[in-house]
Amino acid sequence: MERQRYDVVVVGGGAAGLSGALALARARRSVLVIDAGEPRNAPASHVHNYLGRESTPPGELLAIGRSEAAGYGAEIVAGRVASAERLPGAQDAGFRVVTEDDRSAEARRLLVTTGLVDELPPVPGLAERWGREVLHCPYCHGHEVADRPIGVLATGPLAVHQALMWRQWSDDVTLFLHTGSEPSAEEYEELAARDVAVVDGEVAGLEIADDRFTGVRLASGRVVPREALVVQARFTARSAVLESLGLTPVAQEMAGTVVGTYIPSDPTGATEVPGVWVAGNVTRLTEQVVGAAAAGLMAAGALNGDLITEDTRLAVAARRA
Repeated sequence: MERQRYDVVVVGGGAAGLSGALALARARRSVLVIDAGEPRNAPASHVHNYLGRESTPPGELLAIGRSEAAGYGAEIVAGRVASAERLPGAQDAGFRVVTEDDRSAEARRLLVTTGLVDELPPVPGLAERWGREVLHCPYCHGHEVADRPIGVLATGPLAVHQALMWRQWSDDVTLFLHTGSEPSAEEYEELAARDVAVVDGEVAGLEIADDRFTGVRLASGRVVPREALVVQARFTARSAVLESLGLTPVAQEMAGTVVGTYIPSDPTGATEVPGVWVAGNVTRLTEQVVGAAAAGLMAAGALNGDLITEDTRLAVAARRA
């Protein structure tokens, strides 16, 4: 770290963090980005639906972002922030962040973009194929598996919705009831109308041949050939740094079931702790990469405006002194 105190420390160097850092550096703010190097989309081969960067590999997109932010003076270092605290004194005293290897830096404001962790159902083999043939988002991966045999693993009440959605990309979709609830009569009719097959019984694992997913293995021993498997991951915000500042993650519900946790914020990313902003998946669980980048820009603009207000207040006080 090149200095002890910055205008802004950005915790997390993914799309949201780098976008925010770029905007802040262009606003002539001193910016430090501390990145643990664990992007959520690392298992994926390409980023999609990012206008102008369609099909860019995730690592390449981040390298471009780091270069762009650094080109305007942002400092980017590798490290994992273990905690953050407000400095004693007036509210404008700022914050101190401490990394796991005991490095520290102070900042007038914080932008936390630590993202989330995808917690997968406890089925052997899912984690090893995650982001390859084990998927969750049709807008991220649907086109790449279009017209192929797709399975949907039911673990909650959203499974029928998932199956009907993925039917848009393939006419060969099978819903594995696994540990999910029994569909209603109306849902069975909807599935039948869309030619979605339904298979009873728990899933015991995946069939792999030549490093390719080839089918779903049921506890009965039956194997149903598939080339992609859709799951509902639990989206858990990486919120430890924010919790050290007194913020508490809250549950996100969909269709009456908890699908994850997030840190609440206003539309600009401002949290309940003055001086602390968030952007990306730590506060918006369903945000895609392009949305996270936009959120980082939004937070940076609001954050810079807050700093301008403080700069003006301090200048007026100095003038009056």
